[in-house]
Amino acid sequence: MGRLTGGDPSLLRRINSAVVLDALRGAGTATLTDLTRATGLSRPTVEGVVEGLIGDGLVAEVAPGEPEKGQTRRQGRPARRFRFRTEAGHLLGVEIGPHRVAVLLSGLDGGISGTGSREVAQTASADERLEQVRALVAQVLRRSGVARSSLRAVGVGTPGIVEADGTVRLCTALPGWTGLALGERLRRSFRCPVLVENDANAAAVAEHWKGSATDSDDIVFVLAGLSPGAGSLIGGRLHRGFGGAAGEIGALHLLGREATPEALLSTTGEPLPPLDEQAVAEVFADARRGDERARAAVDRFIQRLVHDVAALVLALDPELVVVGGWAAGLEGVLDPLRDELSRFCLRPPRVALSVLGEAAVATGALRVALDHVEESLFALAGTVTERR
Repeated sequence: MGRLTGGDPSLLRRINSAVVLDALRGAGTATLTDLTRATGLSRPTVEGVVEGLIGDGLVAEVAPGEPEKGQTRRQGRPARRFRFRTEAGHLLGVEIGPHRVAVLLSGLDGGISGTGSREVAQTASADERLEQVRALVAQVLRRSGVARSSLRAVGVGTPGIVEADGTVRLCTALPGWTGLALGERLRRSFRCPVLVENDANAAAVAEHWKGSATDSDDIVFVLAGLSPGAGSLIGGRLHRGFGGAAGEIGALHLLGREATPEALLSTTGEPLPPLDEQAVAEVFADARRGDERARAAVDRFIQRLVHDVAALVLALDPELVVVGGWAAGLEGVLDPLRDELSRFCLRPPRVALSVLGEAAVATGALRVALDHVEESLFALAGTVTERR
């Protein structure tokens, strides 16, 4: 390891730039005096840093405005004000699911500026599915007037166990997905980092950012489908596990619990076709209409789901469990889940439904991209601030 020294002027400039940029982002607009006070740096240093950030396109000077009603214009030249240019770069959040792909576009503040989605056949090959993603991204960028070169990072949420390099190690939900070098394939379409995340993990991040878990740092998000998965945050940080397989509760029935979800939801004695969401939706609809066999099937499904969630809660002791996916639309899923967790858990967590719905995965993928960019722009600022 190379020796660290305090005399590297390049490193010092990076630290000062990160500190000023972080202060400016939090302030909205600020004068040089404001930034000097907020950062503890000298005024000449702040002025030099701001000019450099303007040259980099990350900061803009705000034109002097008219005084607010009831105020008089002060004599003399007004102080220069500056703002962080959220439009200096853009981010994408992409969901790749069994039946659809979806895209969210934002500036560097995470504010949504473009959206799009399109249906994809369950039987589509990996190449066909990726082509739909590329076409949708191009459409969203074109409609929003954003150049592809403006993209700073792309986050992707997908079913399966995802390795650090974006390779899908195992996936039963999408044809041809197991072993797919998804990150590598998508990086060919972008000149920026592409970060691939499991869909339930991405949804957990989304609920913590903008959903039902904004006030909790220890959460479990359950993405309930025929093969339910879960994402968890511990102390506000995503928990992936050693091999990226944390939260794969859909595999619990393999441990001596032979009945598959397709068998549990059957009303005929024959299992439903694997991963046939339309067939499952019909069972749910029949149950809502009062069909007794369908209601019994849904009850069996809910019972399995709550047992699987209880196992995860016992291991992690979260403050909150958020339920999304199909189960978020099931009547009566929360009460059985609360009852089951009360029976088995020493301290039952709160239970809530997702408020993001089908947007959860793409929203979480966008947050993953935003985290990556913020780390590069503001990580040094955070380190310096903590040490003051």
